[in-house]
Amino acid sequence: MQKSQGYQLFLFINTTALSITIACIFLASTVALVTIKMSSDIASSVINGPQSHSIYLHLLKSANQSFISEDAIEEVAISDLAFKFATSITPEDPRTFLGRELPLFSFFDGKIHIAGKGTDYTTLPIESTNVPMDKLLKDKETIGNDDDNNDDGQDGTTSPKEKNVYIYHSHSYESYLPFIKEAQTADDAVSNDEKYNVISVGSKLQKDLHAEGIGVEHNRTNMTEALHSQGLQHNDAYTRARDFVSEAMASNKNLSYIIDIHRDSQRKDVTTIDINGKSYARLFFVVGAESKNYEKNLKLAEDLNKAVEEKYPGLSRGVLKKDYSVGNGVYNQDLSDRAILLEVGGVDNNREELDNSTDAFADIFSEYYWKQKEVESQ
Repeated sequence: MQKSQGYQLFLFINTTALSITIACIFLASTVALVTIKMSSDIASSVINGPQSHSIYLHLLKSANQSFISEDAIEEVAISDLAFKFATSITPEDPRTFLGRELPLFSFFDGKIHIAGKGTDYTTLPIESTNVPMDKLLKDKETIGNDDDNNDDGQDGTTSPKEKNVYIYHSHSYESYLPFIKEAQTADDAVSNDEKYNVISVGSKLQKDLHAEGIGVEHNRTNMTEALHSQGLQHNDAYTRARDFVSEAMASNKNLSYIIDIHRDSQRKDVTTIDINGKSYARLFFVVGAESKNYEKNLKLAEDLNKAVEEKYPGLSRGVLKKDYSVGNGVYNQDLSDRAILLEVGGVDNNREELDNSTDAFADIFSEYYWKQKEVESQ
């Protein structure tokens, strides 16, 4: 009888141990298969959000009732926090519902620091990073003539000797559909002709700033050729452009403002606005959130954005912060604490609209520049 009871106890212990082992293996396997990696943005929003602060206060109060009054603590939706952690979805942000399912959806990502007119998570800049090198190398027939942008910005009679602003183009091949023959889609808006891509916008800005007494060094490097010559692809553009910016800053200690001019891939209804009867290509300021100079560069973008909106309401689409989770994250803005990435218009904007917005930005920037000079001289 004792032997039978001992045997049954032995079986019970072993069966229980085996069941627990199997359950653990099943649980671990399930977690490994279905766990969704939480983005840094979701984790940050949860950890740094007001609800986490309230949880801390609740815990503090539970330790000592006299620490804080009940009225000072907001209600905490534990189910909401649990849902965010478990699914990596933020209900108030529609991007998080589809971000993993839709290809290229992350191009709309980024944190809107200041939203301009009509700016939300569906109208953020779309970066042209997926253009194949063979397509970039293929010359496209352009539409227009030399009068479209006939000033090279290098007029020695009007150009100040001291260069304080550096303009360059990490994606110099970005162009506009009105300049490209038989172009139909946003991906067709590429050209290596500097009269019809964003280099022409840089040349116009250089000319305008020279007229305001501000010296500008304009890098007109054909980034397609610069990348191809070293066996690099389009996604190496910021790294390649960094070489040029670093070299320029090393050779000219007077360079204090760095402007990387781009073109958005959004369409005309998003990138165009009428102000007092004139049509403008809208601007967007992009700040690298991973840069060591992030705070100062963000302040620069904030100041310029505010000035633009005060004088040209609606011209700016806002200020966007981008970290490593949604792009390059730095955009070479670690090289200067006065660096900005400026989106000028979109694929559908024409020369008149681009010139109008460039004139407006030059007007705002020159006012800001000389005010800063005055402050620094005191």
